[in-house]
Amino acid sequence: MKLTTKEIMEIIPHRQPFLLIDTIEELEPGVRAVGKKCVSYNEPYFAGHFPTEPVMPGVLIIEALAQTGAVAILSMPENKGKIAYFGAINSAKFKNKVVPGDVLTLEVEIIRRKGPVGIGKAVAVNQDGKVAALAELTFAVG
Repeated sequence: MKLTTKEIMEIIPHRQPFLLIDTIEELEPGVRAVGKKCVSYNEPYFAGHFPTEPVMPGVLIIEALAQTGAVAILSMPENKGKIAYFGAINSAKFKNKVVPGDVLTLEVEIIRRKGPVGIGKAVAVNQDGKVAALAELTFAVG
Protein backbone atom coordinates (compact mmCIF):
# COMPACT_ATOMS: atom_id res chain seq x y z
CA MET A 1 0.00 0.00 0.00
CA LYS A 2 1.37 3.44 -0.96
CA LEU A 3 0.45 6.72 0.75
CA THR A 4 0.78 10.33 -0.35
CA THR A 5 1.74 13.19 1.95
CA LYS A 6 -1.95 14.06 2.37
CA GLU A 7 -2.77 10.47 3.35
CA ILE A 8 0.16 10.41 5.81
CA MET A 9 -1.26 13.55 7.47
CA GLU A 10 -4.56 11.71 7.97
CA ILE A 11 -2.67 9.14 10.11
CA ILE A 12 -0.03 11.11 12.04
CA PRO A 13 -0.41 14.62 13.52
CA HIS A 14 2.86 16.09 12.18
CA ARG A 15 2.74 19.09 9.84
CA GLN A 16 5.24 21.30 8.03
CA PRO A 17 7.94 22.14 8.86
CA PHE A 18 8.09 19.04 11.07
CA LEU A 19 6.55 16.44 8.79
CA LEU A 20 9.74 14.65 7.72
CA ILE A 21 8.40 11.98 5.37
CA ASP A 22 7.09 12.63 1.85
CA THR A 23 5.53 9.29 0.92
CA ILE A 24 4.98 5.80 2.24
CA GLU A 25 6.06 3.28 -0.39
CA GLU A 26 5.11 0.09 1.50
CA LEU A 27 2.79 -0.39 4.45
CA GLU A 28 1.74 -3.41 6.48
CA PRO A 29 -0.29 -1.90 9.35
CA GLY A 30 1.17 -2.89 12.71
CA VAL A 31 4.09 -4.70 11.06
CA ARG A 32 6.26 -2.39 8.94
CA ALA A 33 6.44 0.72 6.80
CA VAL A 34 8.87 2.04 4.21
CA GLY A 35 8.89 5.79 3.63
CA LYS A 36 10.73 8.29 1.44
CA LYS A 37 12.20 11.67 2.32
CA CYS A 38 13.52 13.86 -0.51
CA VAL A 39 16.04 16.13 1.18
CA SER A 40 15.94 19.62 -0.30
CA TYR A 41 18.31 22.53 0.23
CA ASN A 42 15.19 24.49 1.23
CA GLU A 43 14.80 22.53 4.49
CA PRO A 44 14.71 25.14 7.30
CA TYR A 45 17.46 23.48 9.37
CA PHE A 46 20.08 23.88 6.64
CA ALA A 47 20.25 27.66 7.31
CA GLY A 48 22.11 26.88 10.54
CA HIS A 49 23.34 23.29 10.17
CA PHE A 50 25.77 24.14 8.64
CA PRO A 51 25.80 27.29 6.46
CA THR A 52 29.00 26.29 4.61
CA GLU A 53 28.30 22.53 4.54
CA PRO A 54 24.59 21.62 4.86
CA VAL A 55 24.06 18.33 6.73
CA MET A 56 20.72 16.93 7.92
CA PRO A 57 20.86 16.65 11.73
CA GLY A 58 21.00 13.07 12.97
CA VAL A 59 18.14 13.66 15.39
CA LEU A 60 15.92 14.62 12.45
CA ILE A 61 16.85 11.43 10.60
CA ILE A 62 15.77 9.52 13.72
CA GLU A 63 12.57 11.61 13.85
CA ALA A 64 11.84 10.77 10.18
CA LEU A 65 12.26 7.09 11.04
CA ALA A 66 9.98 7.50 14.07
CA GLN A 67 7.31 9.14 11.90
CA THR A 68 7.55 6.22 9.47
CA GLY A 69 7.11 3.78 12.36
CA ALA A 70 4.20 5.86 13.67
CA VAL A 71 2.45 5.42 10.31
CA ALA A 72 2.84 1.63 10.66
CA ILE A 73 1.38 1.61 14.19
CA LEU A 74 -1.27 4.32 13.82
CA SER A 75 -2.61 2.89 10.55
CA MET A 76 -4.08 0.03 12.58
CA PRO A 77 -7.85 0.60 12.95
CA GLU A 78 -7.72 0.41 16.76
CA ASN A 79 -5.11 3.22 16.86
CA LYS A 80 -6.93 5.66 14.56
CA GLY A 81 -6.71 9.21 15.92
CA LYS A 82 -4.07 8.35 18.53
CA ILE A 83 -0.48 9.59 18.84
CA ALA A 84 2.70 7.50 19.07
CA TYR A 85 5.16 8.98 21.58
CA PHE A 86 8.89 8.28 21.89
CA GLY A 87 9.77 6.03 24.82
CA ALA A 88 13.45 5.51 24.01
CA ILE A 89 16.05 5.60 21.30
CA ASN A 90 18.32 2.56 21.60
CA SER A 91 21.55 1.73 19.79
CA ALA A 92 21.40 4.72 17.43
CA LYS A 93 24.29 4.87 15.00
CA PHE A 94 25.01 7.41 12.29
CA LYS A 95 27.01 5.95 9.41
CA ASN A 96 26.92 8.53 6.58
CA LYS A 97 25.87 12.15 6.38
CA VAL A 98 22.68 13.23 4.62
CA VAL A 99 22.94 16.27 2.35
CA PRO A 100 20.65 18.22 0.00
CA GLY A 101 19.71 16.10 -3.01
CA ASP A 102 19.67 12.84 -1.08
CA VAL A 103 16.57 10.65 -1.16
CA LEU A 104 16.27 8.67 2.05
CA THR A 105 14.48 5.35 2.24
CA LEU A 106 13.18 4.99 5.79
CA GLU A 107 12.32 1.44 6.87
CA VAL A 108 10.82 0.53 10.22
CA GLU A 109 9.84 -2.99 11.26
CA ILE A 110 7.88 -3.44 14.49
CA ILE A 111 9.81 -6.20 16.26
CA ARG A 112 8.03 -6.23 19.62
CA ARG A 113 4.68 -5.07 20.97
CA LYS A 114 3.00 -5.40 24.34
CA GLY A 115 -0.14 -3.39 24.90
CA PRO A 116 0.45 0.24 23.89
CA VAL A 117 4.27 -0.09 23.97
CA GLY A 118 6.48 -1.44 21.22
CA ILE A 119 9.89 -1.39 19.60
CA GLY A 120 10.71 -0.71 15.97
CA LYS A 121 13.93 -1.66 14.19
CA ALA A 122 14.73 1.36 12.01
CA VAL A 123 17.18 2.05 9.17
CA ALA A 124 17.64 5.04 6.87
CA VAL A 125 19.45 4.43 3.57
CA ASN A 126 20.34 6.95 0.84
CA GLN A 127 19.79 6.51 -2.91
CA ASP A 128 23.27 4.96 -3.26
CA GLY A 129 22.44 2.22 -0.75
CA LYS A 130 24.60 3.74 2.00
CA VAL A 131 23.20 3.48 5.52
CA ALA A 132 22.74 6.95 7.03
CA ALA A 133 21.35 5.86 10.41
CA LEU A 134 20.00 2.88 12.29
CA ALA A 135 18.37 2.47 15.69
CA GLU A 136 15.81 0.69 17.78
CA LEU A 137 12.94 3.03 18.64
CA THR A 138 10.63 2.43 21.58
CA PHE A 139 7.17 3.97 21.33
CA ALA A 140 4.01 4.26 23.37
CA VAL A 141 0.61 4.80 21.80
CA GLY A 142 -1.52 7.29 23.71
